[in-house]
Amino acid sequence: MNIFNLSRLFSKSRNNIVDGLTTKRRIQIGRAAYHPPVSGIPSITLSHAQSVGIVREDNEDSLFALTGMNAGDSKQHDFGLFVVADGMGGHKKGERASTIAAQSVARVVGSYIFSKILEEIQDFCDNKTLMELMRSALIAANNDVVNKVPGGGTTLTALLLMGTNAIIGHVGDSRAYMLESGKLLQLTKDHSLVQKLYDLGELTDEGIENHPQRNILMRAVGQGDVLEVDVSECSVKPGSIFLLCSDGLWGCMEDEDILQIIIKSSDLQDACENLTKEVNKTGGPDNITAVIVKYDYEKSK
Repeated sequence: MNIFNLSRLFSKSRNNIVDGLTTKRRIQIGRAAYHPPVSGIPSITLSHAQSVGIVREDNEDSLFALTGMNAGDSKQHDFGLFVVADGMGGHKKGERASTIAAQSVARVVGSYIFSKILEEIQDFCDNKTLMELMRSALIAANNDVVNKVPGGGTTLTALLLMGTNAIIGHVGDSRAYMLESGKLLQLTKDHSLVQKLYDLGELTDEGIENHPQRNILMRAVGQGDVLEVDVSECSVKPGSIFLLCSDGLWGCMEDEDILQIIIKSSDLQDACENLTKEVNKTGGPDNITAVIVKYDYEKSK
């Protein structure tokens, strides 16, 4: 029997730090007339914070999170899906583009995973399958934004955790990081003009930081009918910590400073809030979104 305890969060256009998941609705799914109490230790700890910043009046960032814990007696895996999108094209178009993109990824990935769970199929989460699923989700997001928000666009970075797998889908310059061995490892590569110039050897690290065109993107969701997306996998150890963020965060802080705030904060929620506050202290020139996920997949066994 499968009994999944689901938590979901979707946030858009918030001018302050969003509420936590503890106030959100929980759903149980199962087949029996009687369900034993849901028990067990959640394998995924989610923390998040969002700010409009100091300079801008509107928030074009969107974030989505969905987690599921199997508390039944089957071998189904816990799972988590996390998305950060940073819209562009002006307030209405940017906000709509980021919202639609996040919803599209959630729909494609969620529909697949839930159908397999309800059918009690236990061998659907190999890395190759999940990577193709992520690729399809990002392409669907692009099609939806092109059709529904002409002239709008958005970055899109998504993290799918299932079993021992971590799958990352990416377009634009929002980023995914992983904390490992006391270091902050960047898992995504920016699709920006300055990154391209850096790869060609025409810019140094210092040149990237100060380049006047550092915000120009080479790829973005919604900017054409054909989109090249990056999908990758990484090894997950019990207790792995991931950070997803918009450029409103990483563009105003050095990676080492981000790492130190996470390490020195009392917990991961405090870390998210401290990161947004620190950026705002420096002037808060852009919208800020931070999502930190800790994945202790051995806890659910």
